[in-house]
Amino acid sequence: MASVDEPSFTYAPVGCIRAGVVPHGFDELRRSRRVGSGLADFERAVDALMTWQMHRRAGIAVMASHERVEPGAVAELRLGVGRLGLRAPVRIVDVVDEPTRRGFAYGTLPGHPESGEESFVVELGTTGDVTLTIDAVSRPASRLARLSGPVGRLVQSRITDRYLWALAGDAG
Repeated sequence: MASVDEPSFTYAPVGCIRAGVVPHGFDELRRSRRVGSGLADFERAVDALMTWQMHRRAGIAVMASHERVEPGAVAELRLGVGRLGLRAPVRIVDVVDEPTRRGFAYGTLPGHPESGEESFVVELGTTGDVTLTIDAVSRPASRLARLSGPVGRLVQSRITDRYLWALAGDAG
């Protein structure tokens, strides 16, 4: 539950991606990409993900409350510059910390153009392949996002592709 000085999430139920629930009226997005091979690439990819470097390499400015992702951490993501930049505040709702799977999910806060949740999980498969999987459930929250219609979905898709490429470029 949010304290008086913590903004509330802009959607429910929080934790919906881990629970496998798509809220009514939300769109789903799921993408995976091989980002390396072996334990060293797994550790490199996890480090880039958990220190916000994947986001930064994808062209997203990140101002985070913590250097490394942790439960409850807050970040303001920003795409673009100055007055033309889009502000997207989020809070970490889930952290995955298993021997061969690591990552996190964040949920949107007031001011984000979308409402929903997005997760990023790096997995070391039994064959040694390292894969990044991105899952998102969202719907427009701002007037601009609602008016953008299919263009807004295209922008979200392109940003997801940039995340995948940013982490793949980190593989040795």
